[in-house]
Amino acid sequence: MSTFWSLWIIVLITFNLGLALMLFFWGQRVKVPVLPDGTTGHIWAHGVLRESVRKLPLWWALFSASMFVIGIVYFVRYPGFGAYKGTLEWTSQGELASDSSANLGKLQALLQSYEGQTLAQLAANQEAITIGERLYVDNCAACHGRNALGNQILGTPNLLDDDELHGGDETALMASILNGRIGIMPPIGAAFTPEQVTATAHYVRSLSGLEHDAALAQTGQATFTTICAVCHGAEGTGNPLLGAPNLTDAIWLQANDIASIENLIRNGRTSQMPAWSARLGAPSARLVAAWLYSRQTR
Repeated sequence: MSTFWSLWIIVLITFNLGLALMLFFWGQRVKVPVLPDGTTGHIWAHGVLRESVRKLPLWWALFSASMFVIGIVYFVRYPGFGAYKGTLEWTSQGELASDSSANLGKLQALLQSYEGQTLAQLAANQEAITIGERLYVDNCAACHGRNALGNQILGTPNLLDDDELHGGDETALMASILNGRIGIMPPIGAAFTPEQVTATAHYVRSLSGLEHDAALAQTGQATFTTICAVCHGAEGTGNPLLGAPNLTDAIWLQANDIASIENLIRNGRTSQMPAWSARLGAPSARLVAAWLYSRQTR
């Protein structure tokens, strides 16, 4: 805080506190002129109501005096009187750091108690999955949705179905959370003629039983087998080692109309699951995985 603003605040506090004290003491001594009946002469409602003057009750005077004392003690002990730090040298940043450190200590102790447990064991622990859900909401829900059902617009997968791009075991799941994943569908439009792109798109739709042109799909099968099967497999069932999706099921990360599939073949797509090891750490990441596991197995 600059010297000017510090002095400005000091002047304001001193002026207001001093004025209030003056009015307080003056109010105890001032004599308001009254008529013989004890009223000021001010009347309302055609004389039905008359203004009287009474001495302030003792409890009010004592209570008000105590507020002045408390206010002065506060400005002596805590920051607020300009740049003065107070005798306690308390700061909101220090309070936050202290509370955060205390909470972190409690969390670390709790996380240590979960060490050595499998995801299935953690998923049966209500306390563990409650923490895991909160961690998921804070870190993962922005992309995968509040209920972990994915987002087709972003191309983020549903985390509760049985379709796992990189495998669904504990090792693969933890690797995804901690290290992240990069999914690349390379642009291969240059290797195809426009007709082959369309034919391949129809064949891809035929793999999952979607409406398609049978003749074009038959033509596209040869192109798919020559180029696309390298990643997606000869039958189109995908490859978890590469993160290549299964094209034979009814699960699609993006739109599955002909135009969208053609665009994907021509231009490809790169998507990334960021690594959360630095932010979460392995113990917290396991609780997120446990919450997902509990949702999948209910």
